[in-house]
Formats: sequence, C-alpha cells, structure tokens
Amino acid sequence: MSRGVRVLVTGGAGFIGSHLVDRLIELEYDVRVVDNLSTGSLVNIEGHVDGGSVDFVEGDIRDVDLVARAMKDVDAVYHLAAIVSVPFSVKNPDLTFDVNAGGTLNLLRAAAEVGVSKFVFVSSCAVYGDPEYLPLDEKAKLNPISPYAASKLAGEKLCLDYVEGRLFRSAVVRFFNVYGLRQGLSEYSGVITKFFERARKGQPLLIYGDGLQTRDFVNVHDVVCALQACMENSRAEGEIFNIGTGKQVTVNELAKTVLDLFGLDLEIRHERARKG
Repeated sequence: MSRGVRVLVTGGAGFIGSHLVDRLIELEYDVRVVDNLSTGSLVNIEGHVDGGSVDFVEGDIRDVDLVARAMKDVDAVYHLAAIVSVPFSVKNPDLTFDVNAGGTLNLLRAAAEVGVSKFVFVSSCAVYGDPEYLPLDEKAKLNPISPYAASKLAGEKLCLDYVEGRLFRSAVVRFFNVYGLRQGLSEYSGVITKFFERARKGQPLLIYGDGLQTRDFVNVHDVVCALQACMENSRAEGEIFNIGTGKQVTVNELAKTVLDLFGLDLEIRHERARKG
C-alpha cells in the first residue's frame, strides 16, 4: 500500500505530522496535508510542497466545505490536527472540544462519504488521567482530568463507532510524551523544549510540582514507525495502541539530564503544580 495511494495527513505541518509526511514521501505515497498553521509551520514541509510531492491545503478541520474538498480521491487518513495543550484547554474548553471532537466528526463524515479505506486517529495518554498503576497498558482505567483529555477520548469513541458501523477500518494510537527535532517553542510547549530553551539562556529550569511525576518520553521517529504499522497492518484495525517506551523518567531526572548535557550548574526551581 504505497505507490498511487493518496494519504491525507491533518496537522501535517506540525512537529510530529511533518516527520510522518517525510516517511510517507519516502514510501512513495501521494500525500495531501491539511493544516491551519496555528501551531505547525510550512517550513517543516516546504521542500515537499515546493517539489510537488505534497498537496498542501491551508485550513481548519471544522470547515465542512474545505474538508470535503481535501478528502477528494483520498484512500487513507492520518488525523493529527488538534489543540494539544492541557493548560490551553483548561482556559478554553469550548474551543478545545469544538476542534478536537467536532473537527474529528467532520473528518469522519467526509471520509465515509468518499469511501476512505482506513483512518488512523491520534489520541493521547492523557485519557488515563492519574494512573492507578504503571506502566500503563491499554486496559487501564480511563479518567481524563482536563478538557484536552476528555476531547481526545470523545474523538476515540467517534472513530471506533465508525468501525463498528463498518463504514471504514480505523485504529487509535495514544501518544505518550513525544520529543525530537522541529518541536516548537511556545507558552504551551513540552517540558523538554522548555528545559532546553531555558538552559540555552542560562535561566533556572522550572518544574511545576515536586518533580517526582514521571513521563514516558518517546522519540518522534519511533512514533512514525508505529503510525506506519497501524496503516499497513490489518491486525491494527479496530484496535487502540499506547505509543511509548514503557520507561519512566521523573521530571527531576529530566532536568538534571538536560543540565548535564549543557554542562551547566543552573538552579532547578519548583513551582505550584498546574491545574489539569
């Protein structure tokens, strides 16, 4: 499943999406990208766009007409477009649900109408909330504690409903903490990006809470391999997969590792834990 197959990647100009686009181009898929560039950057895929390897559509996944046009002649979909920041979702729950759940439903409807064969939905480990045991497996209790997590869980159910209705084949992947090149810096960036930026500037590294909370940090190239497998392996259909390493790293350990990499002796400052 490659040459002559058209794949739509929503959020394809973003950090993870652009690495996925790179892989799809290598495998000789025909690639179309939909991205509103709110967090992604055209720079990430401009070589493919300029070279004619990627058909880029700038727009919002909530736009019914735009999605219908983008879905034309599409065989398979990777859906990565979303509001992904927990703090932002706490401040803007309605918008988060509108994009993450409403936008997903819009894509699913359009995909069913054109007869898409496969739909891979990118969710998050956030749907588990505070875990009852570690490492987490796919049977763990679901307990979303932020609007972001709840909106992702709603998207999962929508996708699996379409599977049960036999409208097309679908798989759900729950990403853990993905890191790698092209990861952008903003108010809502991941902790690795923020630590690197503060270390580069010689500023104290900020940790919210006691720093004993653990994360599973997984490289973006491993994530792309998992996404490829979900598309190409028929056994993935109708299934949910955690995409991580299974290894725990405390935020305190991460901060110390970053300082060691930079050869710096900066303060590690703890602040009040954030809601959600």
